[in-house]
Amino acid sequence: MERQIYKGRIVDLRVERVTLPNGTEVDLELMRHPGASAVAAVDDREQVVLIRQYRYAAGGYVWELPAGVLEPGEAADKCAVRELREETGVVAERMEPLSTIFTTPGFCDERIHLFLARGLRTETHAHEADEVIAEIRWLPLRDALRMIRQGEIVDGKTVAGLHLAAAAVGLAP
Repeated sequence: MERQIYKGRIVDLRVERVTLPNGTEVDLELMRHPGASAVAAVDDREQVVLIRQYRYAAGGYVWELPAGVLEPGEAADKCAVRELREETGVVAERMEPLSTIFTTPGFCDERIHLFLARGLRTETHAHEADEVIAEIRWLPLRDALRMIRQGEIVDGKTVAGLHLAAAAVGLAP
């Protein structure tokens, strides 16, 4: 049995009757999501670009990697290219996959594809109307990792993406 509760622009909330691997039948509240991509853009000096974006659900501004929702039929790497350009004005020669993560697998199927962008150049950003980006900041990747440890960066995709990017560029912890 499956019952749709709400379908919006991004999420589809439903209750699904499922049989668990142990044989127990339960009703699960699930949020279906089209997926997203996030980008750690690291330049030749090991600086990374972050955005400080307003997130109502989080109660204010949050430091994040540039990211966005996949459009229907869009490949994850193309989404990464598009979001990096729209949110920061940065264009990359190379987009290297880092990993794919589930954000909250207890109730949501959202997967975020994480990428490392290299060979960077800056152009003009093109923020969407529903994006409130207060700041675009380049900082040493090492400083971004410190911000995680100090609780200044709390967004899950950003924490994962920064650590994976640091490992990919050979930055020692």
